[in-house]
Amino acid sequence: MAGAFVIRECGGPDSMVWEEIEVGNPNAGEVKLRHSAIGLNFIDVYHRTGLYPVPTPFTPGLEAAGVVESVGEGVNTLKIGDRVAYNTGPIGAYAEERLIPADKVWKLPDAISDETAAAMMLKGGTVEYLVCRTYPVKAGDWVLFHAAAGGVGLIAIQWLKAIGANVIGTVGSLEKANLAKSFGLDHAILYQDEDFVEKVKDITSGKGVDVVYDSVGKDTFMGSLDCLKPMGMMVSFGNATGPVDPFEPSLLNQKGSIFLTRPKLMDYYAGSELFQKGCDTVGEMLISGKIQVNIGQKFALKDAPNAHRKLESRGTTGSTILLP
Repeated sequence: MAGAFVIRECGGPDSMVWEEIEVGNPNAGEVKLRHSAIGLNFIDVYHRTGLYPVPTPFTPGLEAAGVVESVGEGVNTLKIGDRVAYNTGPIGAYAEERLIPADKVWKLPDAISDETAAAMMLKGGTVEYLVCRTYPVKAGDWVLFHAAAGGVGLIAIQWLKAIGANVIGTVGSLEKANLAKSFGLDHAILYQDEDFVEKVKDITSGKGVDVVYDSVGKDTFMGSLDCLKPMGMMVSFGNATGPVDPFEPSLLNQKGSIFLTRPKLMDYYAGSELFQKGCDTVGEMLISGKIQVNIGQKFALKDAPNAHRKLESRGTTGSTILLP
């Protein structure tokens, strides 16, 4: 038996209920993990509230690090005692132990700790596909990144600066602005005090940016379109403030023949080859020192409901991890 959060009916943070569950032994192609650290991500909130529907009952969480406790038949790439991490689930990370397909975990290099892995696997993978594949950023490009002081944002700033981009970021406070600048942000916009569209136009001498990365959603989407150069790219990869309102596709034409995409990590990391390649790229960036992971908060796993409250109130900076 092992402890895990179970959601039987979607709702607020208290819809996550701590229960004792029977984990069992791994089936063919699976491994059994004992978690050492678990990553908290906004997609966990979307699953909990039902915005992204998941059949109930379920255990939330897509990202964690841990140790292999046992291996199922046919698993020859991993052995008992190996340290591993994952970033695309399957859902079920908010647990002390779990079963997971062996091809869904990445063997951790000695240079990467379990806590760092839990803080960077999903967020680092998100940044990798966003800046390397969704819109391949080039040296000299102008980039607007919303929520720049968050876990994804701080990794993205470092990655973008390593490429040679000019990075503008929106943040919610002076403290967050200073944090983001300490990670290399060129221009911080305090969105509560300033019109971010006007500031972007001022910073870029009226030209706009090549790409916007927006995980905020409803509150920033339309303004983000106005920040783009003609034929720029709008990358909407989250909706922390709610889903974007419907609009006519002709609006993209009116804004300067701009492009819009709504990507997700699971597509870019689908299949063992893409998964391993993406994780390797993130690991190389981390080990090389080009990116560092900021763990702003640590909560006990059993305190996950409070961690959700903190995240939803925008009271977190950097990455947040849950410790069993």
